[in-house]
Amino acid sequence: MEEWVGKTWHRWVTRAAEQGYPDAAVELVQVQRALGLLFRAGGGSHALRLAEAQALRHGGPRGWLQRLAGSEQRAAQAQLGPDVLALPARLDVFADPALNRGLYLWLAAVSSCWEPADADAAGQGGWLAANVRATALALQRFPGLAELHERLLDAHLRQRPDPDTVGADAPAERLLRQALQARGCLKAVPAAALALQPETLAAVWLWLQPAPATAALPARKEAAVPAAGSKAAQDRQRRSARRNEDSSSKHGLILMFRAESVLSWSEFVKVNRAGDDDPDSDAAAVANDMRQLDMAEGGETLASRVRFDLDLPSAAADDAPVGLPERLPEWDWKAQQLREDYCGLQRFVAARPEPWLPPPALRLLGHRMRRRLEVLRAAPRWQKNLPQGDELDLDAWVRHASESRLQGGRRSAESPPVFQQPQRQDRSLACLLMADLSLSTDACVQGEMRVIDVIRDALYVFGEALAGLGDPFEMLGFSSVKRQQVRIQQLKGFEERWGAMSRHRVGAIKPGFYTRMGAALRHATDRLAERPERQRLLLLLTDGKPNDLDHYEGRWGLEDTRQAVLAARQAGLSPMCISIDEGPADYLPYLFGQQGFVHLRRPQELVSSLPRLYARLAA
Repeated sequence: MEEWVGKTWHRWVTRAAEQGYPDAAVELVQVQRALGLLFRAGGGSHALRLAEAQALRHGGPRGWLQRLAGSEQRAAQAQLGPDVLALPARLDVFADPALNRGLYLWLAAVSSCWEPADADAAGQGGWLAANVRATALALQRFPGLAELHERLLDAHLRQRPDPDTVGADAPAERLLRQALQARGCLKAVPAAALALQPETLAAVWLWLQPAPATAALPARKEAAVPAAGSKAAQDRQRRSARRNEDSSSKHGLILMFRAESVLSWSEFVKVNRAGDDDPDSDAAAVANDMRQLDMAEGGETLASRVRFDLDLPSAAADDAPVGLPERLPEWDWKAQQLREDYCGLQRFVAARPEPWLPPPALRLLGHRMRRRLEVLRAAPRWQKNLPQGDELDLDAWVRHASESRLQGGRRSAESPPVFQQPQRQDRSLACLLMADLSLSTDACVQGEMRVIDVIRDALYVFGEALAGLGDPFEMLGFSSVKRQQVRIQQLKGFEERWGAMSRHRVGAIKPGFYTRMGAALRHATDRLAERPERQRLLLLLTDGKPNDLDHYEGRWGLEDTRQAVLAARQAGLSPMCISIDEGPADYLPYLFGQQGFVHLRRPQELVSSLPRLYARLAA
């Protein structure tokens, strides 16, 4: 009874203390696409991902009801970090839904105008000056948002604390109001206002907050992917963390105490009090209540959350190395330069793979795709822009008519090149298919089969189809464990014939390790650069973002992959990415361009789509 009364009282007093407008709320998912377009149109980096902001502590006066409920001490405010733009998951600040939606747009515009120097200054105490400069630049780049900014500013000033009634906080509130009303003019801001900190003020909704520090811990084990629809999969909130030391394994000191304090002596001993027998609590709610998470190596991990040990296999159990190790560069996006000989790469091949026999349905599909692609080998190609030919070239005729009209009706030539005729031409095309074999491919596809099984079937059908076409091709798999252990699995080389051994190697693929995509692309570029064919096609098959145990996680991996794609195009190659990620893939246009990728939301479609894509690219 007491517990029920306590929960009821907590819900009632918390709802009564809320100061938002739930009926006018706007969700981030409703405006996410528009925010992305506006952010990138203003010059924001394409490599930044959009996430839900963490609730940060702020100051300002609180009413007696808020103090009674212990609420209104934290608020989710916009934050801009080096690899993420964090915005509130829900905005109900104003009574007008149009203003709440406009606030999202304004925050995206201000975020796109933040320079790296402003971000560093905000983290070092120059928070107010950085926001004023970003506001001025946003009003300059987006003059159409000036009216919206005025409406948001007037509404925000009306709801801010009154300087005449807040007592000791009055000087800081007056200085902040003067900075807001400066409308981006830093000279109109009092010098004393530059020392203000967001932790001591009421929430400033029109400005960005300093991005909290994050800690990326190296790990030796891969956590299981949360199930779709679970709370862990739906939680997209970004939280701050710091690196700390795990002291649970250290022995406590011998303390001298009186006998009557024996019941409290455990408070002074550093022990890990986590218990596997305790019921699972809402870890997300606990994390939301913490200002900063402490991350440390060590400790025990629940067996139900661990899948694979990522230690490299011994030489006796590993595949046979092929050739000498290679050294490859990597792009350092912070220094904006290429680090030479930064990654170590080794090719491997399964020396004695177990025999693999595809199921009858898969063999039938491979036979059909082979017959379909054999038509390309005998099909003639149309030679265009000829002064005479079998058929009229409509594109050339339209260009010729337009040029004649611009020249006042004068004919540019007696026999304009507006005809076309079929001609048999020798095919000159080489293809390299690079498949992602990281641990993420061990996940199940809609509860039916694993991603690695879909990739295996697709590689088999692709090999059967291209063997009938006759084009030289190579199939490789890749994974990595940090920068010195980039592993390339040779499934079928250019100089090899597609046969039983290649099929067995495809059947023996298995998931392992991580995805250092930039190094794999550079190796594929070097392989294709040695080919004499006129057209060289590079296909990348993956199920997620580039990542690794070290700093390659996040923006580093995205920027390095993008530079590797640009280098491949400068070498005359045609890179194309086939993504089978079931989730959103907003990063693909930044990495491969608008026409450089195909996103399959149903991975099962890969088996039949891969040969068709090749036929379209090779036509």
